[in-house]
Amino acid sequence: MTGFILELAAMLLVILAASELFTNALEHLGEKLKISEGVTGSLFAAVGTALPETMVPLLALFAGTSNMKVNEEIGVGAILGAPLMLSTLSTCLMAMSIWKRRGATGIVAPERSGFVRDLHFFLFAFALAAAAMYVPQEDRYLRGTLSLALLLTYFIYIMLTLRASAQLVDEGHGTEANDKMFFSRIGLPTNFLTILIQLGAGLGLLIFGAKGFINGVEGLAHILGVSALLLSLLIIPIATELPEKVNSILWIRRGKDTLAFGNITGAMVFQGTLLPAIGIMLTPWQPRIEVLGGVAITLLAAAWLRLNARNNGLPVWTLFVNGALYVTYLTITLKG
Repeated sequence: MTGFILELAAMLLVILAASELFTNALEHLGEKLKISEGVTGSLFAAVGTALPETMVPLLALFAGTSNMKVNEEIGVGAILGAPLMLSTLSTCLMAMSIWKRRGATGIVAPERSGFVRDLHFFLFAFALAAAAMYVPQEDRYLRGTLSLALLLTYFIYIMLTLRASAQLVDEGHGTEANDKMFFSRIGLPTNFLTILIQLGAGLGLLIFGAKGFINGVEGLAHILGVSALLLSLLIIPIATELPEKVNSILWIRRGKDTLAFGNITGAMVFQGTLLPAIGIMLTPWQPRIEVLGGVAITLLAAAWLRLNARNNGLPVWTLFVNGALYVTYLTITLKG
């Protein structure tokens, strides 16, 4: 057990260093492209950091163990567990990182139109994915239609996010890099090539750190005797998603609330549309009680964020409610 704990600690250090590289390069990329913070956070950062973890359910379904039931449990749990963790634990950790600085009644103020758009798309898509659980597995045509609807939803989301970028830049929401590029400090020019090299290095280190973190968590899970479904619903999302959302903590501590929230809500839309579309077609996708509990908590957490998305921002304390929802789900699941 000591070896796994040491591995976790070492990988967290790698993840922190990688996040600094990645966020620094992404800010410079957004500035060079003259795009809004919403596009940088909700599309570039969200997809860039969520894409490696998307491989977990895919690998489980296509190249998992010889036990198909275990593969399906891991796949479904990983698909539904990521939005659960993002909407609850990740947002709460952001609030904890700025609580002393801004206070419980302080304000976090992501650019409202993009924040609300992300939440609307996620709530629609995830509710549709939940409804698909009640469609019999034999009804392949209806399931296929629902999967296609989720794919189209993400495509429309991308188009609307990109279309809003120019106006947001004109209104002062353009991506700005406040610090010099790290790779430029060693003599490299600040150009697109250097930015892409640093982005690649940061993302590569993030993947390396996340994979090492996964190994440590899975090792502990096996020692503790955690089931495949519980592992995929709770442990795998924390191991795969949470380390890379350190980006959001770094951004919000620097006052870049739009980038911080876009990194989370954009990933929620990405993983609330494309992955359920796959799950609907390739797994039983049935309304099991532990699965429905996670879906309900996720939708409630996202709806709570939307309810509090006022013109001047969200009070910091509201994000602690999302953390309480995660603890509630964890308590119910473990007791069950």
